[in-house]
Amino acid sequence: ILKDLGSRRATRIAYDNGTLDIMRPHTKQEEDKETISDLIKALLEEFNIEFRSLGSTTLERRAELKAIEPDQCFYIQSEQAVRGKRSVDLSQDPPPDLVLEMNTAAYTHLEIYEALGVPELWRFNKKELAMYRLRAGKYQAVEESR
Repeated sequence: ILKDLGSRRATRIAYDNGTLDIMRPHTKQEEDKETISDLIKALLEEFNIEFRSLGSTTLERRAELKAIEPDQCFYIQSEQAVRGKRSVDLSQDPPPDLVLEMNTAAYTHLEIYEALGVPELWRFNKKELAMYRLRAGKYQAVEESR
């Protein structure tokens, strides 16, 4: 399906063991994503922290039948592991250190990100930013980011 949809599209996918969600971001959602992403980048640059922003790149583990395209993802602590790579393969490379989900719906695919091992997830739901850290394979709400 990803091959048929192509890489130049406005939709994002989430796949979890036979269930496929195809989502289309809204203008306000994209504006908020850009604002928060710019803030993250500015903070990382201010603290002179190397990072790589990979946007909504497809994150997948085929063996576990899980795939998702986040609104934005960042390699920070593990940036060096993916530096210069044209694509990321989660069977060999670490997952992004931080994923940003702009969520106008009542849910985020937490179970997919947990299975992929993404250490930190930020979820923005209209006016509130919630941060989650992966602990013992499950996300727990936290007050501050690593």
